[in-house]
Amino acid sequence: MAEVVKKATRQAYGDALAELGAKYDKLVVLDADLAKATMTITFKNAFPERFFDCGIAEANLMGVAAGLSTEGFIPFASTFAMFAAGRAFEQVRNTIGYPHLNVKIGATHAGVSVGEDGATHQCNEDIALMRTIPGMTIINPADYVEAKAAVEAAINYNGPVYLRFGRLACPIFNDESTYKFELGKGITLKDGTDVTIIATGLMVNEAVEAAKLLEKDGINARVINIHTIKPLDTELVIKAAKETGAIVTAEEHSIIGGLGGAVAETVCEVCPVPVVRLGNYDTFGKSGPAVELLKYFGLTAEKIAEKAKQAISLKK
Repeated sequence: MAEVVKKATRQAYGDALAELGAKYDKLVVLDADLAKATMTITFKNAFPERFFDCGIAEANLMGVAAGLSTEGFIPFASTFAMFAAGRAFEQVRNTIGYPHLNVKIGATHAGVSVGEDGATHQCNEDIALMRTIPGMTIINPADYVEAKAAVEAAINYNGPVYLRFGRLACPIFNDESTYKFELGKGITLKDGTDVTIIATGLMVNEAVEAAKLLEKDGINARVINIHTIKPLDTELVIKAAKETGAIVTAEEHSIIGGLGGAVAETVCEVCPVPVVRLGNYDTFGKSGPAVELLKYFGLTAEKIAEKAKQAISLKK
């Protein structure tokens, strides 16, 4: 059996920017004194004249990015998710979102898989915050291949985009030679009739593994990768609700306002079926090894399988 290759989606972010710099001459990258962590240093080394370090001043970072976009540039404002969505929320809302500027926000180190940095840096609220900003597109890629494709998709989209990346190396399950990224369209990774598992980010691979566990118990689970949380692929979600009658959502984010919230809102309005949400249950993170934290917070294939059985039991 071939060894599973693992790479962090933040690595994909840095690699994609550096590769695409030659293709898009209007592409510029800004960072908040975290280039080695966000991996934008790769772009800096390749295109130093198009890289701007704004220092530990995230509000200013967003303002500078907004200004550059008005001059025809395609700026990627880069920092940790906690700082991009949290500390600079007002600037993202008023300076980027309100005028609907062509700014891309590269938010790395999202979720509890930040690990030892602890609760202050483990952002489980960013998707919820960004979802409330009118016109904001939100992308949360599942692996290295998808993350690279998402960066170019963001470049080719005219409007503000929030891209969410992780620190932890996770399995690469997409084939770069065949993978196609379509903004706003979910991907059915496995068909099924008994329950649907809708996952995003690093939980997508866990969802695939959960389906294998369920199969051993005679449960046929559908698995959907939602890489674009806003706009949500409501057509695909409703189709799954109608055909399987029960849904489980899985995300490395609060169940409040994230993927689970978005799916529940859609299903409740159009095709009410049981929706069981798996994610962070209204708690702060804590310091520890990333893999152990994922287990501690129940962000595993085993827990997804357990929630799938719960969702099935709620069918009328």
